Amino acid sequence: MIGQDIIDRFTALLGPKGVTTNPDDIAPWVSDWRGRYHGAAAAILSPDSTRLISETVKLAAELGVPLVPQGGNTSMVGGATPPSDGSALILSLRRMNRIRSLSAQDNLAVCEAGVILSVLHDAAQAQGRRFPLSLGAKGSATIGGLISTNAGGTQVLRHGTMRALVDGLEAVLPDGSIFDGLDALKKDNRGYDIKQLLIGAEGTLGIVTAASLRLVPAIATRAVGWAGVDSPEQALHLLRLTEKTLGESVEGFEVIADDTLGFVLGHIPGTRSPIETRTPWHVLIEVDHADLADPGPGERLEGALAQAMEQGIVLDAAIAANEAQAEAFWRIRESLSESERAQGPALQYDISVPVAKMPAFMVEAAAAAEAAFPGTTASSFGHLGDGNVHFHVRAPKGTSDGPAWIAAQGQSINAFVHDAVVAAGGSISAEHGIGQMKRAELARLSSPARIAALRAIKTAFDPHGLFNPGKLIPLPEEG
Repeated sequence: MIGQDIIDRFTALLGPKGVTTNPDDIAPWVSDWRGRYHGAAAAILSPDSTRLISETVKLAAELGVPLVPQGGNTSMVGGATPPSDGSALILSLRRMNRIRSLSAQDNLAVCEAGVILSVLHDAAQAQGRRFPLSLGAKGSATIGGLISTNAGGTQVLRHGTMRALVDGLEAVLPDGSIFDGLDALKKDNRGYDIKQLLIGAEGTLGIVTAASLRLVPAIATRAVGWAGVDSPEQALHLLRLTEKTLGESVEGFEVIADDTLGFVLGHIPGTRSPIETRTPWHVLIEVDHADLADPGPGERLEGALAQAMEQGIVLDAAIAANEAQAEAFWRIRESLSESERAQGPALQYDISVPVAKMPAFMVEAAAAAEAAFPGTTASSFGHLGDGNVHFHVRAPKGTSDGPAWIAAQGQSINAFVHDAVVAAGGSISAEHGIGQMKRAELARLSSPARIAALRAIKTAFDPHGLFNPGKLIPLPEEG
């Protein structure tokens, strides 16, 4: 445990506003969003500048105190939860919440790590621009966390993950030095790309303090459609047809199993199915135009869906008549995780497979899991254009003790699903990271070369292991 003498040292550096020690104030930040991981911390440290973060890290290194960087605490894999033994302090980036600059001319925003995603969305929109990454936790997820997990979201099909959207980065390294790489250079061949090492590192190599983020023109007009199909294979045919007819204007393409849609309709007040026909699978499509002089996206999407219906790809479809309906369609997609959690105990998987294999995987893996673990039900939803599957295996109906079921069955089901992913040439983490949830599986399923490289990089940056201990990097005994 960390004693009062250590807390006093940090208080002297950061002042009373920079250190939180009240257990009631700390409590919400020591458990993960899903309530699966619970830690302990004697204090939350909250510097409000890069300089103070640097000084905090230097002091922590001097004292040998591990630090757990934390933004909005929306990790799905326990990546921002401190150790349960109270050996680490939380380093909160939430006071680092300034948008330092936003240029419509340069299509660039320089944001500190604690800026909430929805705040950046609003600021960019006011300048006729947008930051093209969105997800369900946009009202609480922070820029630093999104960078540290290489977040994806619903617009990867057109704009890529955070790796593609970060043009520059500022971070504090484990020795307290400041990596100043905010310059958004198109060409820079000065050796290893430190920026890309820090993106997706989950705070194990450095603490992201600010980033230069790529903006794109604001949407001038959009069309949002909902289509019912027989299978994910038909959904893939629809994706290829819309790409062929609509080109790069296709920004979102989500596929959802019907039972998963049913959970939303049953648990989220005010939601309704966009189409009258209950089909086995559903597709949510968004088409965006930045230029009002372009042909209307609504007419183009309507034409593509009509063509798909003529070809027997689509069974039923609807196009949002206005922005309120468009938002209602997207609210269904953004409520999927919440509704799944309300449904009862389940094991959730954020995985990816090659796009061509995704339709078969969604159907066959669900059937195989249900057969292997009688009483369970399995289904999925995902970003079809980038191969990202959110795959859920739910406890048998009537299971009252979710943690006990997970403790008894979780390891076997995890291995079963992850083995299927690897057999399909996929990844056990598509956009949520490894955290502590998948660390052992990463060791089990990765090549020795990959694990050796991860450990070598971690040791080079953080030889004393003080940055986000217990996350991402497998322990030697794990692989």
